Amino acid sequence: MFLEHTGPRGPRKGWIEVICGSMFSGKTEELIRRLRRAEFARQKVEIFKPGVDTRYHAHDVVSHEGTSIRSTPVPGSSHLLLLTNEIQVVGIDEAQFFDDGLPGVCEQLANTGIRVIIAGLDMDFQGRPFGPMPALMAMAEYVTKVHAICMHCGDLANHSHRTTASQDLVVLGETDSYVPLCRTCFMAARSKQAAP
Repeated sequence: MFLEHTGPRGPRKGWIEVICGSMFSGKTEELIRRLRRAEFARQKVEIFKPGVDTRYHAHDVVSHEGTSIRSTPVPGSSHLLLLTNEIQVVGIDEAQFFDDGLPGVCEQLANTGIRVIIAGLDMDFQGRPFGPMPALMAMAEYVTKVHAICMHCGDLANHSHRTTASQDLVVLGETDSYVPLCRTCFMAARSKQAAP
C-alpha cells in the first residue's frame, strides 16, 4: 500500500515516539511542539485524533493550555493508513482512545519511513495500563513520560484521579471530572471512594 520514502541519501528511516503521562501533564502541548518544529522544517505533517474526542474542538487538537493545531478526526486506526500518503511525520493525540489495531498501524507507518509521534494517557482512572498505550510504549524508539503536579500535596503526579462516580472506562472531562495525583494521594483517594 505504501511506497518506500527516499531522501537524498537513500531510504528514509522511520520511528515511533510516545509521549505519555497523566492528565494535565502537558502531553498534547509537547506533541504540538514537536509537530510545529517538523512543519517549520517544511516536512509534510498530518495530525490525527479519535473522532470521539470533541472536548475542545471537533477537528483541532487542543491542549489544556489552549494551544491548538489542525487535525483530522478518525473513527479507527485503520483510517490512518488511508490518509498518510506522501506524509513524513504523523502525529496522533489521545492514543488511549484508539482501538487495539493502533500499534500495528504505527509500526507499518514507521516501517515505511514515517516519523510517528503519539501522545496519550498511559494509565486509566483506576491506575491500570490504558488501551493500546502499553504496546506502543514497548515498540517505540523513544518514550517521554511527562508529569503533572499533584493537586493534594504538590509532588509530581502520574495518576489521573476521577472525581465523579462513573465507573465507565471512557469519560471525557476536564478539571470538573479529573485531578492529577501522586501515587500516595491517588491510593488514599481511591480508598476513600471505595469506603461505604
